[in-house]
Amino acid sequence: MEQFILMKPTIVYADQIAEYRREFLDAGSSMDGTVPLRTTENPEEYIRICADYENPAKVPAHLVPATQFLFIRKSDNRLLGMIQIRHYFNEYLEKFGGHIGYSIRPSERKKGYAKEMLKMALPFCKELGINRVLISCIDGNIGSEKTILANGGIYESTVQEPHGNKNLKRFWIHL
Repeated sequence: MEQFILMKPTIVYADQIAEYRREFLDAGSSMDGTVPLRTTENPEEYIRICADYENPAKVPAHLVPATQFLFIRKSDNRLLGMIQIRHYFNEYLEKFGGHIGYSIRPSERKKGYAKEMLKMALPFCKELGINRVLISCIDGNIGSEKTILANGGIYESTVQEPHGNKNLKRFWIHL
């Protein structure tokens, strides 16, 4: 059985963060749950931004405080995924985004990693006082839907996200 760790981004993983970003850009894949990784080329700057987002005084006004985690496979110390936990909602998150966003690097998908990463992140939600976790996924993203359901997700509704013109399925996980 493989073992994994969740950890906050550190300079030790700067090169892997850059590789992770490049893999997503090359694949044309969305980087859900990565804070502003798509627009931040410098991994050291990215790590600083992640730390700033935990501080309510430093997070940009249109966002909420959030904690970023890297999902690392212990056997080879490889960055497999990222997961972001938003500490509470703003209007957009309450309707569309939810408490958690996550992604697994394209070359490591369909191996059950997202399921394990989400499972490992849920206790942190509880520590924040979040007893009902809202997670959404694009309608038709079967892998993400299976991940959420495997972690106790209960389907609530499907809503149309106004900016991306896509339907999002909303699920609640009771902790």
